Amino acid sequence: MKDNKKKKDKLSFAATMKNSLFAMKLVAQICPSFIVHSFILWFIGQSEWVFFDGVFMKVIVNSLSEGRKFTDILNFILICGAIFCTLAIYTGYVDNVVFPLKTNRLYGGIYRKLYAKAKNVELSCYEDPDFYNSYTMAMDGAEMKIRSVVSSMIGAVIGAAASVSVFYMMYDIDHYAMLFIISPLIGNFLFGNLKNKYDYMRYKEQAPNEKVLNYVSRMMYLPDGAKEIRLSKVFSLLRKQYGDATENNVKIADRYAFRNAHMNFWRITFTFTVIFEGVLLYAIYRNRVSGSISLAELTIMTSLMVAMTWILIRVFENVMEVLKNGMFINNLKTFLEYEEKIPEDQDGEMPSRDFESLEFKNVSFSYKDKEIIHDLSFRIDKGEIAALVGHNGAGKTTIIKLLLRLYDPDSGTILYNGKDIKEYNLKAYRDIFATTFQDFRLFGMSVRENILMGRHYENEEELVKGALKKAGVLERIEQLDKGIDTVMTREFDEDGCVLSGGESQKVAVARTFIKDAPMKIFDEPSSALDPIAEYELFNSIIGEGQDHTMLFISHRLSSVKNCDIVFMLEKGKLIEEGTHSELMGKNGSYAAMYKKQAMNYLAIENEEEVIA
Repeated sequence: MKDNKKKKDKLSFAATMKNSLFAMKLVAQICPSFIVHSFILWFIGQSEWVFFDGVFMKVIVNSLSEGRKFTDILNFILICGAIFCTLAIYTGYVDNVVFPLKTNRLYGGIYRKLYAKAKNVELSCYEDPDFYNSYTMAMDGAEMKIRSVVSSMIGAVIGAAASVSVFYMMYDIDHYAMLFIISPLIGNFLFGNLKNKYDYMRYKEQAPNEKVLNYVSRMMYLPDGAKEIRLSKVFSLLRKQYGDATENNVKIADRYAFRNAHMNFWRITFTFTVIFEGVLLYAIYRNRVSGSISLAELTIMTSLMVAMTWILIRVFENVMEVLKNGMFINNLKTFLEYEEKIPEDQDGEMPSRDFESLEFKNVSFSYKDKEIIHDLSFRIDKGEIAALVGHNGAGKTTIIKLLLRLYDPDSGTILYNGKDIKEYNLKAYRDIFATTFQDFRLFGMSVRENILMGRHYENEEELVKGALKKAGVLERIEQLDKGIDTVMTREFDEDGCVLSGGESQKVAVARTFIKDAPMKIFDEPSSALDPIAEYELFNSIIGEGQDHTMLFISHRLSSVKNCDIVFMLEKGKLIEEGTHSELMGKNGSYAAMYKKQAMNYLAIENEEEVIA
């Protein structure tokens, strides 16, 4: 992504044009009729300018000069009026009926591509600030920028053709009047282009601050932090974040203010003032002083120059709009053309669902140049219940992410049934596992949907309730008015529910219970539970191990006593492995950690014995 950032920072005219052509191709793939109708509208609009100021005015002025009949002139005017009226009806229909429909289809297609790409890129991209900034800028009004580019490119091409037509008509009257065309060229291509570049530079510098502003705004209207905001002074910190980001944006805007205003002044001066005033004075001079053109020619030339001026202005504005949005669309192009290191649609051999073994062989992994996992080797065989234990930062969750191919190791190999997991179809490989992460997320949908997660089974209701029962939260869910069909937020449904942290965690665990997968993984599944609930949950998890291979991470070592094998990690290295009894017998790091925790859970262990 760093290479992409460097390219983005040094966009040339050719690069911005390529970006604009990319947008045009994108629209052609999604909604080609949008381009067709845009072309027709621009053709009609520019043709009307050329016809009215180049043909219509010439016919009227010449007819008056030649003394033609009033009825002839009237018929010509009525015929032209009927044609313009018909075109206006068509234009209105397209603007108010066709375009709204096509635009919705276009927007939907663009965001489907963006969302599909966002879903397909590897997890590490979301943890890369450069990539994430590129992603947010790509999503920022992408549909409007793409539509603007398409319209502006078509307008520029048709406008250029229209200006050639008017140019020929003007040249036929006065050769030197063409020199005034240089003025809008300077105004738009030189000063207008510089202003657009400054606009883009300002936008890019403000993007990180906008991300902060959006985050703070989100915290203020979403329920995630509502309690903490009311029960602490964190609001003052959020307000400071918001104020700092706003102040930074003001400073950035102030830094570009003079340059933008300066460029805009000269753009307007050369684009409008010089050409309008200049041509008018020149035409009057030729008529009144040199007497080299007639009043009729002066009228036609002035009319043509007005048409030429506005056509050129529109052409240059369209070109500048293409260049400006071409720079913005570079973020979209960079994002959509990014080659995933672990593409979600990666094909390969279909893995057997008959689990035999999972093995790490000399695996090392670094994140942002910091080594997290070092030369790690271990093996889990079919039917085993394995546990990863260690202090925070030991690399336990990273191992799960490597196992699931959310990351790929820097070196070493991960084997499933003796074969490198990179050789498997990615979706099919991941489907072998059912996983609950510590940092789970519940979605704004029903309890049922939050557990099924888009999957469908026979006897769904029975399975969902069974999973909730194993997780120890069925009774709580059944107390809700709509039971398992209750929406799990009040953001969209006032009858929705907001569960406690422990209850939410149990719902997340139920997802793993319900999925029919050869191996089940639980990453700190009881971190939000009290000791009694934790004990009951681990009983269910151990019970699940009778029919599945299991791997779980637990902060409480007493819960791993019944595991077939325990892997003790420290700073990404495997320092001990064995059963609970074997590790206690070694009297090493595991035993020391277990003894330190013992005083905290003696009471619950005594209660376990009573329950047993």
